[in-house]
Amino acid sequence: MNEQDHVLVVDDDLEIRTLLCDYLQKNGYRVTAVADGKGMWAAFDHAQPDIIVLDVMLPGEDGLTLCRDVRSRSPIPIIMLTARGEETDRIVGLEMGADDYLPKPFNPRELLARIKSILRRTRTLPENLQPDAARAIRFAGWTLDVATRNLLSPSGVVVALSGTEYKLLRSFLAHPNRVLNRDQLIDLMLSRDASPFDRSIDVQVSRLRHRLGEDAKEPSIIKTVRGEGYVFAAAVEVD
Repeated sequence: MNEQDHVLVVDDDLEIRTLLCDYLQKNGYRVTAVADGKGMWAAFDHAQPDIIVLDVMLPGEDGLTLCRDVRSRSPIPIIMLTARGEETDRIVGLEMGADDYLPKPFNPRELLARIKSILRRTRTLPENLQPDAARAIRFAGWTLDVATRNLLSPSGVVVALSGTEYKLLRSFLAHPNRVLNRDQLIDLMLSRDASPFDRSIDVQVSRLRHRLGEDAKEPSIIKTVRGEGYVFAAAVEVD
């Protein structure tokens, strides 16, 4: 861990902000803690953090909206916090672009472990998944903006990707027209010890196909190779 890693905590609960500030600082992190979206943007513009810990329930703009807005302009990792543990809340947060999700009440040690894991993952991507000089990757009429991690559809609609969806798409784009089995995809996404939300590659592929507007029965971009895995069947161009 880099001693200068900067965590931005956004939570309207003063007790939680104080607890996280003390605990994370004792573990070598620089911490900025704010109570709402206005404070978050001010802190973000003043000193861009390495990771954001963002509560769902906030006064004014809620955490899901803020997550979506952050993701539209930056690939900074986001961990969502919530007092609500429903499955739908978790899925919505991930679809808005969150990298992880932790229900309240939580153990600060678990949050620390997740922060370390996410920062490690984002800094140790295989070479062919690094956000290199490529600014945009085009395929089948779609354009992936590497900086914002957004997809632009053939009709010009912007589609935000979750962290998992982005990694899966980059894995396919780095290996077009090559059959990848489930274990290979998991390895490429570095998710064996990474995220409790990567339940199965099949579910993630289904979600990514949905983002791409694919026919679930006859997909044309991400095809299933029975008994082997998946193949990205579109030509890829890099700008």
